[in-house]
Amino acid sequence: MSMRFGVFVPQGWRMDLVEIDDPVEQYEAMTAVAKLADAGPWDSVWVYDHFHTVPEPTVNTTFEAWTVSATLARDTSRVKIGQMVGCNGYRQPSLYAKIASTVDVASRGRLYAGLGAGWYEHEWKAYGYEWADVPERMRAFREAVEIVHKMWTEEQPVFQGKHYRIDGAINQPKGAGQRKPDLWLGGGGEKVTLKLVAKYADGCNIGGGDPEVIRHKLDVLRRHCDEQGTDFDRIAKSTSLNLEPGESTAAIRERVERIAEAGADYVIAYIPRVAYEHEPLLAFADEVIPQFS
Repeated sequence: MSMRFGVFVPQGWRMDLVEIDDPVEQYEAMTAVAKLADAGPWDSVWVYDHFHTVPEPTVNTTFEAWTVSATLARDTSRVKIGQMVGCNGYRQPSLYAKIASTVDVASRGRLYAGLGAGWYEHEWKAYGYEWADVPERMRAFREAVEIVHKMWTEEQPVFQGKHYRIDGAINQPKGAGQRKPDLWLGGGGEKVTLKLVAKYADGCNIGGGDPEVIRHKLDVLRRHCDEQGTDFDRIAKSTSLNLEPGESTAAIRERVERIAEAGADYVIAYIPRVAYEHEPLLAFADEVIPQFS
């Protein structure tokens, strides 16, 4: 199976810029990784949509996802640019659609617009967003995905839901090249998220690199696609791959092989310390990606 690969840039969320003091230099370190990926053979670069660091909130840099997406769109020329994934609770969905359309044009059609229901409770509350339980967040997410789709496919869409409404919202341009941006949905919820993937999405992110979970979730997605009359094969089926410091390319290849056997066709890698050490990124590009082309 031919696979595509993306890589997360060091954005600060995972404490991956703390050894650089100057925030301007932090940003440049992030951009440098994106430019290396842009030189090939990576398909994409990715950012997280978070405001506070993990594994716990600390007073350290975390750059905002859509601002980063817009600037990387102008600092690169080839790679796609995605968010894994945009948090629905942080932007009203019609605004999300407008932002994504703008960034898609800025990138000349290279946007993978990611969207998910959100999960980082502390962060929501700290920033003043109303936190809700999972069923309520999923109901809001379902409405949001429908609104985003309407904003990208209808001239003056109307929608009235429990959580959101739009009334003749004009979104021009909808994207680059007279087409909508690609929509990627994150999460493996079998009753809501994967059904939304089958109905609306161009890509999904599931499984966290676990082959058994990937295999099961893709079986569920295939059933939803059959019910919706959607071509299962047209959906990019991605998973995240978190590398360990010093992990050999041979070990990485073995992990990717298991992921491919489970049915995923897209891997998004997180490479620790890539802000400071570019060699693991280059080794992955030279010794892993060509094996799965």
